[in-house]
Amino acid sequence: MSEEPALPGPEQMRISDADREQVAQVLHAAMSEGRITINELEERLTIVYAAKTVGDLKPVTADLPQSRSAIQPSASRALGLPDDRIGGHPGSGASIAVMSGASRKGSWVVPPQHNSFAFWGGTDIDLRYARFAEKNTTITAVAIMGGIDIIVPDDINVEVTGIGFMGAFELEDRAGTPPAPPTAPTVKITGLAFWGGVVVKRKPRKKDVPELEA
Repeated sequence: MSEEPALPGPEQMRISDADREQVAQVLHAAMSEGRITINELEERLTIVYAAKTVGDLKPVTADLPQSRSAIQPSASRALGLPDDRIGGHPGSGASIAVMSGASRKGSWVVPPQHNSFAFWGGTDIDLRYARFAEKNTTITAVAIMGGIDIIVPDDINVEVTGIGFMGAFELEDRAGTPPAPPTAPTVKITGLAFWGGVVVKRKPRKKDVPELEA
C-alpha cells in the first residue's frame, strides 16, 4: 500500500507577487536607514524577485529587525511570523434571527465559539474585517426555513462540515486562490440547514477598513 505524499511545510508554501513586494519594501526601508548598502539592496532584491517559496525569502531579511512597524501584515504571514489577526476581547457569541434579520460584520473579534440561528429569517456574518480571539474558531449555524450567509476572506482557512436536510449547507469558492498558510486563523463551520440554507462564500479580503462594529 503506497504512502500518501507528505504535505508541504510552512517554508515550502508558495508566495505571491504581493509577498515579494512587501519584502522589497522592507529592504528599501533598511537601505534608507543605513542598515544595508545599495549593493546589498540590489543583491537581495535579485533573490526576492526570484523567490518561489517562504523559505526562499527568509534569509533575505534574517539579519534585519522583524518588527510589525517594518513588515506589513501579508509579508509577516509569508515569513511565518505570528498572525496579527489573532487576539483581542471576544465579541458576540450568538447571532439570532427569528422572523427577522441579524448581522455580524465590521471589525469585530470572533469568539472561539459562535452560534448562529435563523428561523423564518436571515443572518449575515462577514469575517473579512474580523479579528479572531483564538487561532481556531467554530461557527455552529442552524437555519430552519431561513438562511445564513457567511463570508470568509481567502487568507484564512475554512472547513465546512454542516448537513443540509431538505436544504443546502455548502461552500462557494469565489476567490479561486490557494489555501492560506498553516499560521493563518482556521474557521470550522458546522450545523444544520432544514428547509433552509447555509451558504459559506470564500472571497478576497476587502482593502478598505470600516469602523468598529458596535
